[in-house]
Amino acid sequence: MARTFKLDDLHLILLSTATQRDDGNLLPVAATIADQPDRIAKALPALLKHKLVGEVVGPTTGTVWRAEGDERFALVINDAGRAAIGVSNGGETSTPGIELTEPADTEAPRAGSKSAAVIALLQRDEGATLIEMVEATGWLPHTTRAALTGLRKKGHAIARGKRGDVTCYTIVVAA
Repeated sequence: MARTFKLDDLHLILLSTATQRDDGNLLPVAATIADQPDRIAKALPALLKHKLVGEVVGPTTGTVWRAEGDERFALVINDAGRAAIGVSNGGETSTPGIELTEPADTEAPRAGSKSAAVIALLQRDEGATLIEMVEATGWLPHTTRAALTGLRKKGHAIARGKRGDVTCYTIVVAA
């Protein structure tokens, strides 16, 4: 199964701001998002993990991503990051490829396992409610929610919606 990373508005702003800089640095962030430090702190590692930006030894002054001893590192947009937002190295804009698909780095769960049962429920068109997953696995609700978090960390995009008045979860498959 392919892993999908969907760029949200914050990712798009970070990447597009970097394309407008000569050095391609993501930092400092644009003033329009500067009031969201918690979201930015989560977005930057995600961009690095999905190889849309690179970590390079940065300047000794100015805004840097992290420091290790005397070395300071900057986050710089790369060609994959430019392609993801539809900007070439020359700055020309094309149709953005907002959803990126890459091979999953984890193996599928063992057939017949509880994790496999949860994934099968989530892959149905109607998805699965928490109660349905609890009944299928015998887990407690908090354990089932933790399993959903684990699936997200393994690269599964899980959407939350409503089926009537009940919350329903579905694995989002890349188009």
